[in-house]
Amino acid sequence: MRTVLVTGLGGAGRTTVAAATALAHARGGERVLLLTTDRDPGEILPALGDDGPEGENGLRGENGLRVERIDSAAHFRSELLAFQERSTAALDLLGAARLDEEELTELPGAEQFALLHALRGIDSAEWDLVVVDLPPVQEALAVLALPQQLRRYLRRLLPPERQAARALRPVLAQLAGVPMPAPWLYATAARWEGELAAVQARIEDPSTTLRLVVEPGPAATRALGTARTGVALHGHRLDLVVANRMLPTGSPDPWLGSLAAEQQAHLKELSGAFDAVLELPHLGRAPRTADDLAPLAPPAARSDEPPAAAPAWRVEDRLAENDVLVWHLPLPGAAKEDLGLIRRGDELLLTVGPFRRTVTLPSVLRRCTVDGAGLADGVLSIRFTPDPGLWPRTR
Repeated sequence: MRTVLVTGLGGAGRTTVAAATALAHARGGERVLLLTTDRDPGEILPALGDDGPEGENGLRGENGLRVERIDSAAHFRSELLAFQERSTAALDLLGAARLDEEELTELPGAEQFALLHALRGIDSAEWDLVVVDLPPVQEALAVLALPQQLRRYLRRLLPPERQAARALRPVLAQLAGVPMPAPWLYATAARWEGELAAVQARIEDPSTTLRLVVEPGPAATRALGTARTGVALHGHRLDLVVANRMLPTGSPDPWLGSLAAEQQAHLKELSGAFDAVLELPHLGRAPRTADDLAPLAPPAARSDEPPAAAPAWRVEDRLAENDVLVWHLPLPGAAKEDLGLIRRGDELLLTVGPFRRTVTLPSVLRRCTVDGAGLADGVLSIRFTPDPGLWPRTR
């Protein structure tokens, strides 16, 4: 199964491009699932369902296409009610008043967790392709980074190795004079760890790619340049940039001609910055039917074709020449003044503009100290010097 994550700039037509992509693959004979978080998808998604409704938030479309809207409010209610059931003893002990389903209101952040839950629940054997209509790009990158971040928090707050002393917990509590974490806390953390690990594995799977949708213009070009750096920082595989709603060139109308010329100038910038840019025409109106989507579909490459790999982060051995190891991190579009580096133990905290990521150092660099860093041609190079106290004496 291949997964295509469609995001981009707000108002650029992400849902339309996602729907057109899913429909093109379905008409090519593949089993396709289209997931969307759009609360108001307009007429596009219902137009894909030719065979009638299937459930409250899903419908079956033509040629094996299923369209499903992620209902974050329903997911929030079901999860909170399930939590109440699992915590019955503790809540009764505290005298807590139970919450009824009718009084539950979705809290901020519920949409992100509902999206991750939906990705986790996909049956790989059922589909050839899954197309996910994501929120705007900065929010989408933050959501996709959540599983790795939350797993790191869990490991720091509840180290798994502490569970090995489960049998000694009552004795340790008496000796230390403080209560030890209850077994249910570790059990809950283990369950969350398993769920988050599964979602992270799907996001980082080699068959998962990211697709950016943009309507070329001055603000869009700058925003997409920033997004490009965030995509590289988080190691996503960018397969295509879609230049949507391109106006026809050569119009005798001077106003329309000037707008088209401006679009073409920004399209040239995009083509110089990204390897694969696809132009989609402006229909002159909002698409309303499945047939309207046909000219908006990117080429339907087979799902069994391997996607391009993300730029590799590699360690260069310069021990013989300069007694250093250099870690090269491709960060296209990054500016020196927007970079931040902090070494903490075996981890490196990277900040690039509005994006931040904590990465574990390769094993060979954990025995080294940071000697400096430089940014050139979109590649951040961090120099490491071997620590004499930790480096093998044979080197």
